[in-house]
Amino acid sequence: MAYGSGRRVEGVSPAGSGRRVSGISPVGAARRVSITGAAREGAVGLIFPRRCPVCGDIVRPKGRLICPECVKRLSYVSGATCLKCGKELTDQIGEYCLGCSRHRRTFDRGVALLNYNEVSADSMVQIKYKNKREYLDFYSDEIVRRLGGKLARMKADVLMPVPVHPSRKRARGYNQAEELAKRLSGLMGIPLCTDVLVRTRKTLPQKELTPQERLKNLEQAFGVREEALDTGIRSVLLVDDIYTTGSTMEACARVLKRAGIQRVYFVSVCIGGDR
Repeated sequence: MAYGSGRRVEGVSPAGSGRRVSGISPVGAARRVSITGAAREGAVGLIFPRRCPVCGDIVRPKGRLICPECVKRLSYVSGATCLKCGKELTDQIGEYCLGCSRHRRTFDRGVALLNYNEVSADSMVQIKYKNKREYLDFYSDEIVRRLGGKLARMKADVLMPVPVHPSRKRARGYNQAEELAKRLSGLMGIPLCTDVLVRTRKTLPQKELTPQERLKNLEQAFGVREEALDTGIRSVLLVDDIYTTGSTMEACARVLKRAGIQRVYFVSVCIGGDR
């Protein structure tokens, strides 16, 4: 009898007990699950309609992750970019941005989706502090669609989100970098590793510090649980929401390479200007 007819068939219990049970064919069951799942998603969509990561309104038309007109408000990284961190270059002749020209970088290379400006900054605030994690569905899709080729060439063994201090994660309920990394892991098929790179202490607010002060502030803030580090991991792709001066990525890269990681790359949703 052909599968998919919807007729009832006899088979072995899925639990492996050997007991004979009656049920619909596998394809018929899959169809029923699919219909049930679609109905559930539809019901959830009616109660909690998807919001746009830019304007915050209900997305129209239904089924999209962002309002079509709001896509035009985003400033995508384009043109000539720094060979180290991926920032757009203001000097089209040079190969590195001002930050990477002035400061030694331990990470091998990075890429970013958007330029960090008022629009993207507000969206990141909503994700980080207002529990708008659904916005990361759009950003993760865009990262893979626009940067997937570059990320694939990095040949990362694992994705590692930049960690936050446990107390901050408890207060917020999540780590936005980890939420992004989960989505990228599912889309790219690269394993997610969250128990190796850890935040060992809180740091002072970074906004008013110089790049040198930021790095000093962060140098002792990260650590590696070497007992959890698989010996087969040689290349790591760090994941974070925002890259500004590079101090956080540099601090993470230093502790990872001291622990024996050979190559450290990064990807972020937003990246600051060339200054």
